[in-house]
Amino acid sequence: MKGNSSRRKFLAAGLALPAAGIGAVTRPQTLGLAPAAAPAGGGLRYKVLGKTGLKVTTVAFGSMITSDQSVVDKAIELGINYIDTARGYQNGNCERMVGAAIKGKRQNLVISTKSGSETKQEALAQLDESLKTLGTDYVDVWFIHGKSKGSQLTDERMEANEIAKKAGKVRFNGVSVHAGHEEIIPAIVQKGHLEVILSSYNFTLDDKIDPLLAQAKKAGLGIVAMKVMAGGVRRAKPGDKMSTLMKREGAPLAMLKWVLRNPNVDTTIPSITDMDQLDDDLKAMTQPFGAPDGKLLAAHLGDIRPFYCSMCGSCEGSCSKGLPVSDIIRYVSYADGYGQFGLGRENFMQLDAGLRSVRCGDCAGCTVECPNGVRVAERVALAQEWFA
Repeated sequence: MKGNSSRRKFLAAGLALPAAGIGAVTRPQTLGLAPAAAPAGGGLRYKVLGKTGLKVTTVAFGSMITSDQSVVDKAIELGINYIDTARGYQNGNCERMVGAAIKGKRQNLVISTKSGSETKQEALAQLDESLKTLGTDYVDVWFIHGKSKGSQLTDERMEANEIAKKAGKVRFNGVSVHAGHEEIIPAIVQKGHLEVILSSYNFTLDDKIDPLLAQAKKAGLGIVAMKVMAGGVRRAKPGDKMSTLMKREGAPLAMLKWVLRNPNVDTTIPSITDMDQLDDDLKAMTQPFGAPDGKLLAAHLGDIRPFYCSMCGSCEGSCSKGLPVSDIIRYVSYADGYGQFGLGRENFMQLDAGLRSVRCGDCAGCTVECPNGVRVAERVALAQEWFA
């Protein structure tokens, strides 16, 4: 496909945005947590999260699929000072684990959580439950979770965030964005009283996202990048064809360095599940993105193209049965990319019953054509087989 071909040429050339506004330091005195061992090649790197004034490591801790608390403990010990979680991760167990890890260290850390609720009452109730589970009186950033359209930033939902902020339960408010960047990011900027955007951002995405992030950054919003690993797989599982295809040696580190080269990105929240991944992430803060990384990612893009949905929005409304194709493919990636079958099924089961009953095998042919080469019918049918 033309889009993927251009992207591969760009990556292979090793082109990168200038890494501006990043300071290399060993550890800010205000945090008072000396690392057990300094990362190879220099100290950790920090940036200020937009107009919040929060100083965070450029690689933070995404805890969505973490089950081993000792990994969180070690990350904090080594100096990573921002941890992201959500009420819906692992049915609340993720927040419980993070709460145990930050006990006695809360004042030195930046903590964010999320609620995707549409109503003020439910959102505030979820926040209270999050605070109780985390064992803290406040969170630094509270995200309105998973929005892709300006219309989803309703007055009622925005009011909930303002109420929480005035009550001292939340220091700063934000929105997490998986798709629909061209609509939702300008809407967030226009609102004027939101402070942070948590956005999907990785080497597979269309270049159109870059000026949008620049626009948000210019407006003073902090930018946190998620989905930086483009599919989730970081360690191939023996005998797992899908995992092996999605995993290329050295690609995770190169992907993270690619994201960090953008001066408009303040920090990133890659999922970290073990010490090896933590080590990779520490290296990413000290190693620049270069031509070898670009060539590696160009090859990796060819490997993952049939499976990974970048949520570009091109397929929206094109399914003859009305399926939200990109969302369903994302649910599959939770299962075979992140190893979180339960999370994938939980999201799938939130679809309307009529959509859950659709079977791709009943159609004579698929009406969805992905410009990036994703095997749409195959991936959606897999979701129907696994989750329905």
